[in-house]
Amino acid sequence: MGKKKKAQNEHIEKVTFRHYMGRYWQFYAMMLIPVCYFILFKYVPMLGNILAFRRFKPLTGPYGVSWANPPLRYFNQFLKQEQFWAAFRNTLIISTENLLINFPFPIIFAILLNELRNLKIKKFVQTVSYMPRFISTVVVISILSELLSPSTGMLNRMLQDMFGIPRIYYLNEPEYFRFLYIFTDMWQFTGWTAIIYLAAITGISSDMFEAARIDGASRFQQIIYITIPTILPTIMVMFILNVGHLLSLGFEKVLLMQTPTNMVVSDILDTYVYRLTLGSASPQYSLGTAIGLFNGVIGLILVSTSNFLSRRLTGNSIY
Repeated sequence: MGKKKKAQNEHIEKVTFRHYMGRYWQFYAMMLIPVCYFILFKYVPMLGNILAFRRFKPLTGPYGVSWANPPLRYFNQFLKQEQFWAAFRNTLIISTENLLINFPFPIIFAILLNELRNLKIKKFVQTVSYMPRFISTVVVISILSELLSPSTGMLNRMLQDMFGIPRIYYLNEPEYFRFLYIFTDMWQFTGWTAIIYLAAITGISSDMFEAARIDGASRFQQIIYITIPTILPTIMVMFILNVGHLLSLGFEKVLLMQTPTNMVVSDILDTYVYRLTLGSASPQYSLGTAIGLFNGVIGLILVSTSNFLSRRLTGNSIY
């Protein structure tokens, strides 16, 4: 009797699964491309991390010719280099400043945008704010270079004509590099990131705001006691993901902004690895892989730590 009931349950599960897949197969088909993307470009390349422990020579295979002696040879090598620690320090400073400024800014922008009552203005502002996300990094830095040019740049000409300030090529000056990097990130990604928070705010029940208004709560109090606590899970997930990329600033943008003059503050881990490998006449692929693996392990530790603290302090986490 028990076997018969078990067989019936298995048959029901098979029919249910078949019916479910027949109904929603389009959604799973749509997932094939992103799944293949992550497998090919995220997981398969992880096999190359073995080069951090092996000697590599060109044209001898992708996984090196022999094991390094000692096994942690390349890790010891870059940990003793002053250039590595300078790049690590620059990466950490720029990433931390960028996180402190550009993480809360989209949240504030989304809340303020949500408070707009004129729908036409709201849609216009939202559209204008997220459009820069579709401009390539190369074009963004080209626009920045034109605006800040000491000869034809609009900013330099305006400052000289109005205040008599001598013309400066700001991209060459080390003290302006971090500000320009953070500012361009803010301009390019604030509107796009705010879409996530706007979606979370839209999901808040209007009854909560109505009850708060009846109790005499001002709009500011509604934001503090309803909006922010309700979207806190979304904020924490985004924060954890941002912390995970703390040492990954974006190689392309920094390289485009980098000049020999501002190298003291603009040389980050990604550009340092680029010089060791693709940008060198005698590339050190094993050393570059070791630095990349070190970077990945630090990112994993940061994600795990922030996820643990978030779960303990707020009860929200990504796993």
